Amino acid sequence: MVHRDVEQMSLFGAPATAGVSSSAGKTPLTEIQAPTGPAGTSYPLYASVVIDIPSRALSDPFAYGVEAAYADDIDEGSVVLVSFGRRMVMGYVVALSPILSELPAAADLDPSKVKPIRDLLAPSSCSELFASVSFWMSREYVAALSECLRLFLPPGGTPRLDKADDGTYRLKEPAVHAVSERVVSITPEGADYAPPANAHRQRQLIEALSCGPVSTRELNLLYTDMSSTIRTLSKKGVVRVDERRAWRGLGDETTLSSARVAAPKTLTDGQQRALQEIYSCLQAGRGDVILIDGVTGSGKTEVYLSAIERVLKQGKTACVLVPEISLTAQTVGRFRSRFGGLVAVFHSRLSAGERLDQWDMVKSGAARVVVGARSALFCPLRDLGLIVIDEEHEQSYKQGSSPRYHARDVAAFMAKLGGFPLVLGSATPSAEALARVAAGEHLGQRWTRVEMPERPGSSVLPRVVISDLRREFAAGSRSIFSKPLYDGLIRVAERREKAVLLHNRRGFAPFLLCRECGCVPTCKHCSTSLTYHERTHALECHTCGAVYHINPYPAPGSACPQCGSRYLAKMGLGTQQVEDALRQIMPAHVDIIRMDADSTKGKDAHKELLEAFDASECAVLVGTQMIAKGLDFPEVTLVGVINADYALKMPDFRAQERAYDLLEQVAGRAGRGASAGEVVIQTYLPHDPVIRAVATHDRSIFTAHDLAQRQEAFYPPYVRLTNVLVWGTNQAATKRYIDKLAAAVRQCFDSLRGTDQAWSLAGDPTAAPIVLGPTPCVLERAKDRYRFHFVVKSPVGYHVSEAIDGALSQIGPQPGINVSVDVDAYDLM
Repeated sequence: MVHRDVEQMSLFGAPATAGVSSSAGKTPLTEIQAPTGPAGTSYPLYASVVIDIPSRALSDPFAYGVEAAYADDIDEGSVVLVSFGRRMVMGYVVALSPILSELPAAADLDPSKVKPIRDLLAPSSCSELFASVSFWMSREYVAALSECLRLFLPPGGTPRLDKADDGTYRLKEPAVHAVSERVVSITPEGADYAPPANAHRQRQLIEALSCGPVSTRELNLLYTDMSSTIRTLSKKGVVRVDERRAWRGLGDETTLSSARVAAPKTLTDGQQRALQEIYSCLQAGRGDVILIDGVTGSGKTEVYLSAIERVLKQGKTACVLVPEISLTAQTVGRFRSRFGGLVAVFHSRLSAGERLDQWDMVKSGAARVVVGARSALFCPLRDLGLIVIDEEHEQSYKQGSSPRYHARDVAAFMAKLGGFPLVLGSATPSAEALARVAAGEHLGQRWTRVEMPERPGSSVLPRVVISDLRREFAAGSRSIFSKPLYDGLIRVAERREKAVLLHNRRGFAPFLLCRECGCVPTCKHCSTSLTYHERTHALECHTCGAVYHINPYPAPGSACPQCGSRYLAKMGLGTQQVEDALRQIMPAHVDIIRMDADSTKGKDAHKELLEAFDASECAVLVGTQMIAKGLDFPEVTLVGVINADYALKMPDFRAQERAYDLLEQVAGRAGRGASAGEVVIQTYLPHDPVIRAVATHDRSIFTAHDLAQRQEAFYPPYVRLTNVLVWGTNQAATKRYIDKLAAAVRQCFDSLRGTDQAWSLAGDPTAAPIVLGPTPCVLERAKDRYRFHFVVKSPVGYHVSEAIDGALSQIGPQPGINVSVDVDAYDLM
């Protein structure tokens, strides 16, 4: 626990305290070397600094003085060195003022106790909204403030402080650095230079430079090594060689035909309505949210492109989020075909050097449009004028580690703060987004919906065929492919078209089963059955990544780990098995391409597989959910779903919504060109509301059933759901800790009964939020850690984070036990 010498209200109104100096408790201390100035000095500038220690106890900034030597260099977002207690630490400047009392909530601080900032470690490289958004995220998601601030820092890992032998401190050198390139250009004096008749290489160089400067790398690619010729002409003053910043990864373009679609001459009525709403919101400057509810293939991407054109003409920038890396190449291609080099891309598959370069392109203003995964939201865009979130329903927008933010909600806060629109697009909007639209506003922010019910041109939604697997089995069929799907695949081969097959289970078989004792081999470190992979003849744990070699019969050396039997059967079905079955029934001229987490481990694997599918004359793309959304291939006339029931029966209240999203999205891959599309869904549950809704393209069949169940059981969007997870190696100690924590949370809620913060799920004004548990998690053990959790159901708009944070402070940490708070949780497993 940190003792604070002087108390103050925190920055941006956070209900906590901060101090101008502090003394540490249990943390090992390092003596400070030669301070640059004593406390009590009169400073020309004062700064609020967030200490870089990832602890919930340090949830507020501390006030420090900025000496004259640093006054012109330190800005909001700068990384600085400060004394904290009796040690030196790193911190982030979040506010500056020449008068101490004008710093947020610092009116009562004694200037004589303010310590100086000791050094400037790195200049600011954050977006304009970094401080306000970080404070909001820290409060909203019960996360350490420094963890939230780090999201806005340049890529290259968490900053580390190094102490030199002379007692000085500096940031640890990053693993990657900026790169430069040499650029050759003709000097004014050399404009009239005529090479000698026999100087063939000089003439080549002059000709290459006649249209403008060229890098030495490009010259070497054109004419092999030109270094000696460049040196010769440089000595004569004919050419000049300059150094400039080089950007890695810019030459990695895609050959996907869908990435080079020209702008349409006319827009559909739905597209025009959507653009008009966006333009109105841009002009109003209120920070509204627009939900574009458009069927698959309705042209939502064209709406994004046209809206960004308007924003760029206003001198502002834009950020576009996509849910899957597999969509990045196609989306970036579309945007670069419209905006050229103004587009930067940001996602986890880039190398460290490429991420750094893309970040610097944005920071320098060379790129004004960022396209990427959820982390792209924190790029240092200046004058941000629009955020677009494509496929907003996707679960991948929810961060899985602390801070466990949802990109949609962070973007909505940023839009409200900056007064610019947030555009959400989906053919299957989330229940939360639809509920906010129905309410008209959410947390004081206006939410509107624009429908786009038609596809451009002559393209129509595909015909959906439901194949009842019960009847197939009764008729004696044991094939992976029902008769409607088999016939459809053969027609695709005959007409030399393309097909997409969805099976949301990677591997060859989900698990093995001993036919003699019933044993299912499970991971030694997790409560997870092992998945069999035929290509590697190995069992893999998809939780921790462990690999085991227990082969099924009749492979040599196969044996049950429990009874030693050789008869280990492959149970269930994976994408590898579907691929093998396809190769047996399809003609030789049909390319079979598999796309799942195993086949896309390489850096550019997503792009290469999609390019191969695009370039093929006739092909079948089989894969998991990563092929179900966003992909646009006009030649695809058939979509097949191997088994729609996997997603329907997961132990999760969102299972049906996810199943509907997945099936409706993958169905939309068919019939995007001139030829009509067909979708074959194989299921044992043909009368399920989800299946019927997809078959008729009528969302209301599913939503009416799903929302009624959620309202009765108090689930989102009618409440907020918070999952508190505790894990540790000692099962008994972990259970005792979570019991104490749950009791403290209940006590915090009970103390609110009868206050203006009290509420009720059942209409009782004296009731408090509901706490369910603690119980073991569905995945009880993972990576040798025992896992328990409890769930809190609270009303929409209720600040549940404050009560949970208070309970955590009351209980305190315990060695060997970890706590995770997931506000607005998506994963309860």
